[in-house]
Amino acid sequence: MTAAPSEQPSDVFASTRPLLFAIAYRMLGSVTDAEDVVQDAYLKWLERSETEVHAPRAYLATIVTRLAINHMQSARSRRETYVGPWLPEPLLTAHVPDASEPVELAESLSMAFLMMLERLSPTERAVLLLHDVFDFDYSEIARIVDKSEVNCRQLLTRAKKHIGERRARFDVDPVHGDRLLHRFIEATQAGDIDGLVGVLAEDITLWGDGGGKVPGAALRPVHGAESVAKFVLQRSRTGASPDNILRPTRINGQPGFVISRDGHPLAALILDVRGDRIRNIYAIANPDKLRALQPT
Repeated sequence: MTAAPSEQPSDVFASTRPLLFAIAYRMLGSVTDAEDVVQDAYLKWLERSETEVHAPRAYLATIVTRLAINHMQSARSRRETYVGPWLPEPLLTAHVPDASEPVELAESLSMAFLMMLERLSPTERAVLLLHDVFDFDYSEIARIVDKSEVNCRQLLTRAKKHIGERRARFDVDPVHGDRLLHRFIEATQAGDIDGLVGVLAEDITLWGDGGGKVPGAALRPVHGAESVAKFVLQRSRTGASPDNILRPTRINGQPGFVISRDGHPLAALILDVRGDRIRNIYAIANPDKLRALQPT
């Protein structure tokens, strides 16, 4: 359906922009790159002929998805030479998932899910997201990725085999998650290793991303409650400064906090809470990935 005559192209795009950014960010794992892709899509939208657009949502989703696929293909070589683990760029989210929200939409923003998507090819990732998260039907997806519907069904099946059975990756109770976050912060600031171990799962993993630009960042995942607790306390001591400001917030829909100094973010930590323990910690300190955390 074409836009109403009174509806300006910029208004049509603005109403669709949240969806376009959501697709691009989940595809690319980068706030900066997603914003660039959405901006490129806007320029293409302004250049299009009005007679060729019958369904603006699908048309714009096609542009963004194809731009994202092209970007991912060019970025793969850079990922191969990345120093240490590569983590998605953190996204501040005021939104708190609740039980009324589809699990797929909430889960798809979590760090665990975004990292899981790294196992997929760009087209597999696009098909999985468009179908399972954004509720496009197979005929729409086929046009978006320029494949047949049969191919899209095969791609979705293959993608699900690659990532295995999915489950909600964080606690949907924000009060419980925030309580664990504050216990984690209090134990860390007090240097209380027993208190810290008490909120960590025995099989916890800490993932650190310094991109080779931050001394002391973990170059390999740290496993086990005691090892993670010791690493966190050691990093807390070496990075301590009276000028540091710790701001609890929600990042990628999960409890976390940003550490900043003089208005510049130094690190973001995201806690993956399941049950009554923290199951994963994602620590991003690469300054290139913290730009979107700058205060506005």
